[in-house]
Amino acid sequence: METNRMTADSRPSVLIADDHPEMLRAVRRLLALECDVAGIVSDRDELMEAARQLQPDVIVIDVHLGDVDGMDVCREITHRDPVAKVIMVSALDDATIRQRSFEAGASAFVHKMMPEDLLSAIQRVWAERG
Repeated sequence: METNRMTADSRPSVLIADDHPEMLRAVRRLLALECDVAGIVSDRDELMEAARQLQPDVIVIDVHLGDVDGMDVCREITHRDPVAKVIMVSALDDATIRQRSFEAGASAFVHKMMPEDLLSAIQRVWAERG
């Protein structure tokens, strides 16, 4: 099966999961400057299918993904693929949420209101891939 995993000299492919359409559009525009946006999804089932099919370099997941806890989805993804690079994002920059994100297997946590931090986090976790 052919994958979308990128080579060292290319741009990271990113899958974005957020249940707010306006946030998806904004993040897609931002990331398109330095990343290949492999897909955007708005719920758990779409995310799991897209992650399996697209095999992106980095997955960005909102902590509150509709009716689902994004951290549970992160845990599920990193359990299925221990080398998966997941970045959790939240409108709340809370130490407890940040810690729970890392415990769920996230490679990074970013406050939604700091979009430049998201680009930096993607570049950092992509560079750390094995």
